[in-house]
Amino acid sequence: MPPLDDAGQALAQRIDAVLPQTQCTRCGYRDCATYGHAIAAGEAAINQCPPGGAQGIARLSEVTGRPVIALNTEHGPERPRAVAVIDEAWCIGCTLCIKACPVDCIVGASKRMHTIVEPDCTGCELCVPACPVDCIAMEPVTTPRTGWDAWSPEQAQQARERYAFRQFRVVREKQENDARLAAKAAHKLADLANQSLHTDPEVLARKRAVIEAAMARAKARQEGAE
Repeated sequence: MPPLDDAGQALAQRIDAVLPQTQCTRCGYRDCATYGHAIAAGEAAINQCPPGGAQGIARLSEVTGRPVIALNTEHGPERPRAVAVIDEAWCIGCTLCIKACPVDCIVGASKRMHTIVEPDCTGCELCVPACPVDCIAMEPVTTPRTGWDAWSPEQAQQARERYAFRQFRVVREKQENDARLAAKAAHKLADLANQSLHTDPEVLARKRAVIEAAMARAKARQEGAE
């Protein structure tokens, strides 16, 4: 993704502000903000967002100055908003749907039944292919309303906030896990030092090299996330 100058960044922010924030990736980008960046950079068209539909294209046209065009149905049709529903009889508690949900609206624990917090569901459908037992279905809840007629600025803002918090949580948990692994590796090195008087030096050297390499990888990942 090419960098944007100040004017381009400001435009990307205005574009992001009128996107529905479902974070569904149907536009071909990893989230709404990235799609907005691509539009501002001239790399994406304004008709790639099915959840926004025709009204969403009109909003993007107003912000960007580009002409209104028809929705590119290669990214999906405009349709009523749906929410995910889990068939609890078939749920195996694998947690893959929880990891796939961009707004943390699935509640459950490993090997326990999961459920959807329906008011928070954006209808992104990312949990459906993630489920290995096909126990998740999408149920329309706004028929016949579609696009922005089926969504509101308040819901978009809530989805934006929940997505941002999830991004923060994932990074924080990764950093905490890396810190735990680094501390464990340091403890192992200390144990090796204590064993040095009773263990073959070549064996110790190999173990130390493995542990130090693991610590270096953990440090690199942690620095990359900062």
